[in-house]
Amino acid sequence: MPMKKVHIIVQAKDDNQAVAELRDLGLLHVEHQQAPVGKDITVINEDLSLLEAAINILSDKEVSNKFSLGQRKELADWRCVARHIIDSRKRLEHLKEYSANLKNKILEWQLWGDFNPGELQALGQKGVCVRLYQIPAKEIYRLPAHVAVKRVFTTRGWVGCVVVSREKAEIPFQEIALPKMGLSQMHARLSEDAQVEGSIKEDIQRHAVYRGDFLKIKAALEKKLEFQEALQGMGETAYLKYLTGYIPFDAADILVKTARAQRWAIVVEDPSEEDPVPTLLRNPRWVSVINPVFKLIEVVPGYRELDISLWFLIFFSVFFGMLIGDTGYGLIFLGLTLFMHRKWGKKIGSSSVFVLFYILSSSAVIWGLLTATFFGQEWVSGFLKPLVPALRDDRTVQSFCFVLGALHLSIAHLWRFVLKFPSLAAWADLGWVSILWAAFFLAKSLILGYTFPVFGKWLIITGAGLVLFFSCPDRNLLKCVGRGLGALLLNLMNNFTDVVSYVRLFAVGLATVAVADAFNKMALSIGFNNIFTGLATALILVLGHSLNMLLGPMSVLVHGVRLNVLEFCNHLDIKWSGFAYRPLKN
Repeated sequence: MPMKKVHIIVQAKDDNQAVAELRDLGLLHVEHQQAPVGKDITVINEDLSLLEAAINILSDKEVSNKFSLGQRKELADWRCVARHIIDSRKRLEHLKEYSANLKNKILEWQLWGDFNPGELQALGQKGVCVRLYQIPAKEIYRLPAHVAVKRVFTTRGWVGCVVVSREKAEIPFQEIALPKMGLSQMHARLSEDAQVEGSIKEDIQRHAVYRGDFLKIKAALEKKLEFQEALQGMGETAYLKYLTGYIPFDAADILVKTARAQRWAIVVEDPSEEDPVPTLLRNPRWVSVINPVFKLIEVVPGYRELDISLWFLIFFSVFFGMLIGDTGYGLIFLGLTLFMHRKWGKKIGSSSVFVLFYILSSSAVIWGLLTATFFGQEWVSGFLKPLVPALRDDRTVQSFCFVLGALHLSIAHLWRFVLKFPSLAAWADLGWVSILWAAFFLAKSLILGYTFPVFGKWLIITGAGLVLFFSCPDRNLLKCVGRGLGALLLNLMNNFTDVVSYVRLFAVGLATVAVADAFNKMALSIGFNNIFTGLATALILVLGHSLNMLLGPMSVLVHGVRLNVLEFCNHLDIKWSGFAYRPLKN
C-alpha cells in the first residue's frame, strides 16, 4: 500500500496527551527522532526480562500444570512470584549439577568400599597415619617395608591400597585425597537431594497456573514500552516536541482531522527515496490466505518492491500437490485441517491458515488422482487408473517441471516489462523471457534427450540482442552494449540452472511415492496370516506412512518455498529487505 510520511508538532507540555491520542487512533508507525531512553523504559525492560524468564520456565515441557485452577491464588505481586519461580529453577539446576558430581564421586569411590573419612582423620591425630594410594601392580614392591599395606582392589593393572604407619612415611607415589564423605553418606545425600528436587519441581508446577497471567502482563508491558519509546523518541526544541512516522495513504484525512481538533501542527508528504518506509500489504481475502507462510518464514518485501502474494499462492499450491502427490495423504491432511478448524477456529479468530491448508490438501488430492497415487502407486495399479497416464512417465513429468520453471520465471520478467513500459529498459525483460524458453528447450535436449528445435537458436539470439541493447539504454552505444554484455554474461547461465532447478519437484515427489511403496512392500511381505503378523503389518503401514507424511511438508518448506522466494524473486529483483508496518496502538 502507498504510505505517507507524517510530521506532527505539539507543545512540549502536551507530548504525553498527543502520543496517547495517536495510540488511540492506531494509525502511525513511529520513526524515532532520537534514541528512546529513560528511567521508565529501563524499568519496563527489566520487568519484561523478569517475565520472559519466568514464562520460559513455565513453558518448559517438564513443567506441566497438574493442579486444578481452583488451587490458583490471586496474583497479588507478580514480580515476587516471578522471582520465586526463577530462584527455584536456579536452585533446581544447582541441585542437578551437584547430584551429577555426586554420582561421579560414587562411581569413583565404590571400589574402595564404604568408610568414614572422618574416622581416618581422627586416627591420624592419635598417631596412626592411614593413607590411600593407587599404584601400578608391578611397582608395589617399592613401598617401604616398615608400613602395613592392605590391598582393597585391583583393576587394569592398578592396585588400590591402604598404607598404615605410625609416622608419615615417605611413599614414592601420589597420595589420593580423602573424600568429604563416605559412600553411605553419598548415597544418603543423593537420595535427600532427589527428594528436594522433586519438591522444587512440584512447587514450580504449582505456579504454572500463572503462565496465562504472565502472558497478559507481558503484553500490557510491551504496549506500555511502545508508548514510552514513542514518547522518549520524540524530537524536541525549547518549547516544542515533534514526532515523525508513516501512515497508509487513505488514513491521511483521519489524522489531519484529529490534528486540527487537537491543535497540532502537521505535515503530510510523500516519502523520499532514502526514507525507511514500512511495508503494508492488503490483498483480497482469498489471496491473504498465503500470509501465514510469509509469517512462518519471516520475510517482508521492501516498500518499493513487489508483492508476490497472488503468484506465491498459485504456484505454492501446485508445488505442494506435486511434492506430496498422494490422494490418501491429501485426504488425511484435509481431515486434520477440518478437525482443527472446528476445534480451534473460534479461538484463533483468523481462518486464513485453515483455508490455506484446505487449498494445499486439495492440491495433493488432485495430483494423486491425476497420477493414481493412493498411499503409494504399486498396490493400487490393478484397480485405480491415473486420470492423466502421461504423468506416470518420468520424462513427461520432468518436462512438465521445466515448463513450470520457464513459465514461473517468465511471469516475473513479464511483470517487470509491464511496470517498466514504455521505458526502453522494459525490452530487456522480454529478452530474458526469450532466453528462459531457450533454456527450457536446451534442458529438454541435454537432460531428457529431446531434439533441440531449430527456432531455439533464434530464441537465444533474439533474447541476447534485447538484453544486450536494452538492459541499460544509453545514447553512448559503447556504454550501452558494455553494460548489457555484463548483464548477459552474469545471468545467462543462471537462467538455465534456474529452469533446471524445478526438476526438484519431480525428484522429491518421486521419492515420496518410492518411500510409500517401500513400506507397503515391507508390510505386505509379512501379511495378515494371523493376529501377530496382522498387527506387525498394520504397525509398519501406520508408522511408515506417518513418517512419509511428516517428511512431505518439510520438503514443501524447503523446495516449494525456495522456488518462490529465491528463484522467482531473484528474477523479480525482490530482496525481501522490508519490515512490517506496525502502528502505535492500544
